[in-house]
Amino acid sequence: MYFATFIYGGQEDIGAFEKIEYGIVRISDICGKLGIQAPADMNELIAMSSDKLIEEIRAALRGGGFAVLSRDDVKLCAPVPYPIRNLICLGKNYYEHAKELEGTSIDRGNERPEHPIYFSKIADPAIGDGDDIIYDRSVTDEIDYEVELAVIIGKDGMDIKPEDVEKHIFGYTIANDVSARDLQSSHKQWFRGKSLNTFCPMGPYIAHKSIIKYPVELDLKCSVNGELRQSSNTRDMIFDIEYVISDISRGMQLRAGDIILTGTPSGVGLGFKPCKYLKPGDIVKCDIEKIGTIVNKVVEKK
Repeated sequence: MYFATFIYGGQEDIGAFEKIEYGIVRISDICGKLGIQAPADMNELIAMSSDKLIEEIRAALRGGGFAVLSRDDVKLCAPVPYPIRNLICLGKNYYEHAKELEGTSIDRGNERPEHPIYFSKIADPAIGDGDDIIYDRSVTDEIDYEVELAVIIGKDGMDIKPEDVEKHIFGYTIANDVSARDLQSSHKQWFRGKSLNTFCPMGPYIAHKSIIKYPVELDLKCSVNGELRQSSNTRDMIFDIEYVISDISRGMQLRAGDIILTGTPSGVGLGFKPCKYLKPGDIVKCDIEKIGTIVNKVVEKK
């Protein structure tokens, strides 16, 4: 089952579906049928979710009788436009990506990290499929792309045991960790270069964990103007989802709605010689198996 945030008739709403070709059903309609209070947004839905509620929503969808919105009738937003906290990100979490960064302006040594490299990223808001990545040339002129699997936490927890990690996951979506490489280099850290407005495309939907086999092994790809730049599988992560979530939660409370970006594979613009940074008019397409595709155009601010 999938969950989406969308705009219909000028209003933002959330919905669920099993196959997009069958259309999206509003969560408020489903909750009405179930006799429970409808959440105001995706963060509230995640916070109130449980295995029992998900199964009730799935059964209600299969029972039918709802008004249905087609994909063409709505404007998809990022599934979580305003995350409850900063996104938690991993750097250099694919071996070949760590290797391609060696000797670049943002490399910090340690070709293969001995420990996960964590950093924070603001998405205020995250942008959705079809939205523009807008940059200001006076701020940055070295824009890069990074397709990543985003893991959405569904249950609060601290000191989570590896074997209990899946219980704390709500689902998965696609994120493009757009990065200003010149800012990363000049500031000697990654926060500002990762957090400019529109630098977090996300979506197109949340794939609930019940439809993704665990441990997660999903193909992920990124192309620019039809040229395949990144292609890998999440099994190639240096630190897998189980390790990462357990590690982050040691002494630190994870909350329902937290989003973890699990790193990007090789093929980023910085890794080419010469670098292949994004330019105005470029079309960036990110795909992850069983989740979907997000496409965004690069636009220079005038």
